[in-house]
Amino acid sequence: MIYDTLINRIGQLLLPAEGPLKGEDMKQLVVLEDAAIAIKDGKVAWIGQNEKAAQMEARQVIDAMGRVVSPGLVDPHTHLVFGGSREGELAMKQAGVPYLEILKQGGGILSTVKATRATSEEGLLKKAKFFLNRMASHGVTTLEAKSGYGLDRETELKQLRVVSRLKEEGALDIVSTFLGPHALPPEYKDRPDEFLSEMIGMLDDVVRDDLASCADIFCETGVFTVEQSRRFMKACLELGLDVKIHADEIDSLGGTELAVEMGAISADHLVAASDEGIQALADSSTIAVLLPGTTFYLGKDEYAKARAMIDSGAAVSLATDFNPGSCVTENLQMIMSLAGLKLKMTPEEIWNAVTVNAACAIGKGEDAGRLEVGKDADLVLWDVPNYSYIPYHYGVNHANLVMKRGEKIWERGDAHVFSVPQS
Repeated sequence: MIYDTLINRIGQLLLPAEGPLKGEDMKQLVVLEDAAIAIKDGKVAWIGQNEKAAQMEARQVIDAMGRVVSPGLVDPHTHLVFGGSREGELAMKQAGVPYLEILKQGGGILSTVKATRATSEEGLLKKAKFFLNRMASHGVTTLEAKSGYGLDRETELKQLRVVSRLKEEGALDIVSTFLGPHALPPEYKDRPDEFLSEMIGMLDDVVRDDLASCADIFCETGVFTVEQSRRFMKACLELGLDVKIHADEIDSLGGTELAVEMGAISADHLVAASDEGIQALADSSTIAVLLPGTTFYLGKDEYAKARAMIDSGAAVSLATDFNPGSCVTENLQMIMSLAGLKLKMTPEEIWNAVTVNAACAIGKGEDAGRLEVGKDADLVLWDVPNYSYIPYHYGVNHANLVMKRGEKIWERGDAHVFSVPQS
């Protein structure tokens, strides 16, 4: 057989196990050293030792020169499509103004809602493509993208249509999530149940037009209560949507427990999750999606209790939470570093959290986050000597080459000039 691409002389080839991985299993990471991988018709066709690759024929041979190769990264929580920006709020954050106070003053999410409503679908598409390309350049090949900056029927559907168009273009795999109840718009400030009914009323349109496979709600003080969140999630489940929830980010309201009760595919944020909620996660199939970049960007000291979650037996994943207000980064590698520094996760746990577990957190466990014969050849060649190096060396882009279904979608232009430091 003549393969399309052969990547040889791989120093470490990362092969996460089938997931989701829970608790102690998150420490398991199969690492094949002195390896090679062959690609045919966009799929992984062979994985093995480098010495066996010498007899193989391929139209393209890529010399990894001792570098690391991993599955393409998966970002399971992003707010990709939005109008405007909020750099003007940075001074307020520096002054210690709480986010909920910024929200009350008409800033925060409400300023993004205003900008998103005013931006055309084409304008939103162009902007989202820019962010998507930057994510790909940092090694992401699959991600989730939420609506939630419309807070009305017209704009929410506009955001979801943008995500659908991005999916159709196929540069990356995207899971679309309807997050209509992301906040209360000013016109419904004192009528949350009425607004929730409007968002529930949109679900038929979302499902009929196949605009999302998941639905999400922000369960938090000043936004939606546990009971309101339960009502929304029930309506979503009845229509066949997977449910997710922004839970216990600021206050411990019981959103984590609700996620488990409703069989949510993921519970996200969880900074204030209770001990009872953490144990409930461990006893369930719901995956914790932790967002340390948000805690970092908001200047807070208390991070999600990743160690308690993993030690109790829960499945943990990591995401950027890319959005214009509380975590303005497309760099999932930076989140990996924060997970090591602030969440005290091991390198093995971190890699599983941004590959196999992240894929499972958006319903893509069968398709993404792993390198296996017969699966799509979504992979990253890294300019690092070993897999522990990326969480260690923070704030830069270590990606050398990113492939989606066996095709190069990003390559570092000056990569051939440099060799990987070995000591």
